Amino acid sequence: MTDPTLDQSIQSATDALLAQQRPDGHWVFELEADATIPAEYVLLRHYLGEPVDAGLEQKIAVYLRRIQGSHGGWPLFAEGDLDISATVKAYFALKMTGDPIDADHMRRAREAVLARGGAEKANVFTRIMLALFGFIPWRAVPVMPIEIMLLPKWFPFHLDKISYWSRTVIVPLLVLMAKKPQARNAKGVRIDELFLEPPQSIGPSPKALQQKATWFWFFRAVDNVLRATEPFFPKRMRQRAVDSAVAWVSERLNGEDGLGAIFPAMANSVMMYDVLGYPEDHPQRAIARKSVEKLLAVHEHEAYCQPCVSPIWDTGLVCHALLEAGGEQTEAQVKRGLDWLVPKQILDLRGDWIARRPDLRPGGWAFQYVNAHYPDVDDTAVVAMAMDRVQSKSGAKDFEPSLARAREWIVGMQSENGAWGAFDADNEFYYLNNIPFADHGALLDPPTEDVTARCVSMLAQFGETVANSAPVQRAVDYLRRVQLAEGSWYGRWGMNYIYGTWSVLCALNTAGVDHGAPEMRKAVDWLVRIQNQDGGWGEDGASYKLDYHGYEKAPSTASQTAWALLGLMAAGEVNHPAVACGIKYLTANQGADGFWNEPRYTATGFPRVFYLRYHGYSKFFPLWAMARYRNLKSGNTRQVAWGM
Repeated sequence: MTDPTLDQSIQSATDALLAQQRPDGHWVFELEADATIPAEYVLLRHYLGEPVDAGLEQKIAVYLRRIQGSHGGWPLFAEGDLDISATVKAYFALKMTGDPIDADHMRRAREAVLARGGAEKANVFTRIMLALFGFIPWRAVPVMPIEIMLLPKWFPFHLDKISYWSRTVIVPLLVLMAKKPQARNAKGVRIDELFLEPPQSIGPSPKALQQKATWFWFFRAVDNVLRATEPFFPKRMRQRAVDSAVAWVSERLNGEDGLGAIFPAMANSVMMYDVLGYPEDHPQRAIARKSVEKLLAVHEHEAYCQPCVSPIWDTGLVCHALLEAGGEQTEAQVKRGLDWLVPKQILDLRGDWIARRPDLRPGGWAFQYVNAHYPDVDDTAVVAMAMDRVQSKSGAKDFEPSLARAREWIVGMQSENGAWGAFDADNEFYYLNNIPFADHGALLDPPTEDVTARCVSMLAQFGETVANSAPVQRAVDYLRRVQLAEGSWYGRWGMNYIYGTWSVLCALNTAGVDHGAPEMRKAVDWLVRIQNQDGGWGEDGASYKLDYHGYEKAPSTASQTAWALLGLMAAGEVNHPAVACGIKYLTANQGADGFWNEPRYTATGFPRVFYLRYHGYSKFFPLWAMARYRNLKSGNTRQVAWGM
């Protein structure tokens, strides 16, 4: 491959990315999950008895039919195995929009569900939906008494002990579970045909695979006691708990960006206000309902609902890619993007994270446009590194106040084990993942390798290394401890070990770890070993399975190839033949529009439960890798100078 070919690919991708910048300076791309969110959007409208928007519903139906798997059901990620819960919701939504049950796609879905044990095999959140529509009894749903709102902080279960997403989803849900409303469902649509046994006979859900039997059966006993005694709870205490839940939600309602700025919490808040009798034009209910609409991605022929939006994350990462590409115009537009980010930093509101860090000043960025109660450690590190890089080149100090507060907050959020979680510190109450309600196994936000690596990268880019910084030393010690025997690191928020390994190699390089260190060599060997024959790298959601025994082949994707390349180059391997092959893969698969077509999912919401397709990943990560390759090959050093 000649240099002009690479230059042309980089320029094409750069021009295309610059053209995507919004007028105010930021970037944002669509964020797609599985069938669950768009199906739940349709069902929410019918639960509330809202007027039917036939045009919108038909566009969502087109989308749902398109992403149906060859197995007849709906997967959690492209080309994945059938997921019962996603399939039940997609089938129900399609039936609600008017699809006849004898249509071929409906027949195949129904047969697939029944062959796998029926809708009774659905997870707890799907069971709650089925109970709200009156299909199954509430005894089939774990007990979560609203009085949870009144528990003291020392109690084994407390809102402070679970993750931000769990808090925002659960609190309004507690009101629904206390009031046990029933959907309007004006069409009277039912899905009894998806059950193998009479729906009203269904009992409690079984233990999930990841749950430990001893803990689960202990909590099942607690669940039985609560179920028997809940009807006798004092009414005044129950009302006080309901009032507490409403106050909690209303404080965090977050305007048009919604509770927690994530769809499940936002939808639950709307249903909470509804069951409590708030009229549609009540300011809190109205703004909660409007927040849901802002998640819609509507196109000419189809539509879907996003789980949330990602402007801070997208803008920060785009800035890194464009800074690597270089050029006067490019850097000017990057500066506009970073200027847009400056006022988004949360400097005054002390969010839920203060439960573990009460004396820490705020200083982070959120993931979404607005989500002040829940700044994100990962986003903060990414944004801060981009600002620092611009400052380092220009010599100006425009971002110095922002960077100082970001560092203060990041260091303060470090957990006791030396690592970082995404939104909270020391959120490691693992026994809670064994309560019957938590069959999804994602109740917590514990420290992870990828977020820890990002924080190390930020601190190291600021000049802190293993030799001179206690936070960096503790974090690097953690990363060394958790490296797998095969040489990889786990990726919590990106799919999966390729993402984690890229993140950690960048961190170790910037922190001053020698490229010849055993942990670096093992990681390099692993990345080289798993490269596909086409020169790219790939991994899918199956890598999160509980009995993971090592990498399993998956088709190459542009974003995962870029991660592998960036990781190898961070480890000093720019001249390795695998890197040249990876760059060739990217240039060969670039589209005429300057971007890469990537229908496969490469990101993670909750392992084994919820996966994501960032539409921006295939637009900026490949550019980043190609530009870095060019810069290292043509420069005076083979050492990556930046944290990412």
